[in-house]
Amino acid sequence: MAYDPRREDYQRLALRYAQSLPKGDPVAAAKAFTDFGRRFARDRDTLPQSDADRAFHLVAVAAEVIDYQLPFSSEAKADALIARGRDLLDEAVSLDPTCHDAIRMRASRTNPSFDAQFAFLKEGVGEVYASCQAARAAVPDDGDDERVALGRDIAMRPYRRWMAALAEEALICGRNRSSIETGERLLEQDPSDQADVRFTLALAYAKLEDQTSLDALAKRYGAIVPPRAADDAWIELARLALAHKSHDMSLARQLLERLANTYEGCASALISQTELPDGVFARLAVPPYSEDELILAVSEATVLLQEGDDKSGRGVLGSWIARTTAKLYPEALAEAQELSNPYYQREAKGHQGGDAS
Repeated sequence: MAYDPRREDYQRLALRYAQSLPKGDPVAAAKAFTDFGRRFARDRDTLPQSDADRAFHLVAVAAEVIDYQLPFSSEAKADALIARGRDLLDEAVSLDPTCHDAIRMRASRTNPSFDAQFAFLKEGVGEVYASCQAARAAVPDDGDDERVALGRDIAMRPYRRWMAALAEEALICGRNRSSIETGERLLEQDPSDQADVRFTLALAYAKLEDQTSLDALAKRYGAIVPPRAADDAWIELARLALAHKSHDMSLARQLLERLANTYEGCASALISQTELPDGVFARLAVPPYSEDELILAVSEATVLLQEGDDKSGRGVLGSWIARTTAKLYPEALAEAQELSNPYYQREAKGHQGGDAS
């Protein structure tokens, strides 16, 4: 996952620091950057930075609070974390009124519905793009091509995150064609797909039962940086959903087994189907092919899993995946049972019988 707020915070200040160093003395520059690492970790206020840099640091701290602490906190601590996140974002906007990440994140906490958030994001796209383009044009050309490229890339990231959030919000609201249009625009603008919008696109194509476009999306994975095969949980769940919708249960089972083998030892996530709150900064940064990534993908694929009426309350596909995974991987069911969910107790009694199709 490309958008780690802490890493981006470091990159922003490193660029600012590099631009402040005397030119033409690489030995002195290398020594200075040793000092930079220490100061960034221990005394970042002594480093050169703009109000926009300070605002982004507050965004990074808010992302840690809201996206990585709040979902796993106790009820007793939740209110304090929510208040801290809100205060950090308010301060970021007061420092930099064009801090689009903070503006977007704050709106996601205050808009009353998914539809309201979708409308807010859609209305703001043009302004955010123009602002980020202006910031990109203002990046100084100091003769170092790598630094200039990184500076211009960082300038466009708030727009890309805005667009990725708009595509995801559209998918949640059932506006599948709008989700695809937004995601394709973003992918065209950034073929390396730093925002991982291809994951949202895979789910949207499955919602529209568009196998051709899903296959075409998989072929475009070669342009992604860093390279990654088209076997992530999002695209595999999309393929599985299309097979299930077409009643090709043999293929659906094969795809389920392939998914479980790709995420070896993580099959319990396919039974648990835990729903997580969406990251407000960006999609949560988790290691590729990890259990956390599978949990995240399954959570986002709820739009597919919970389609149709099913007595379990999971949806037709979600129920089939849980039931079939329990049959194929009894050890995964045992692991899921440890969560003490009554549904798993029912599965433990019934997973030996019945037809997985």
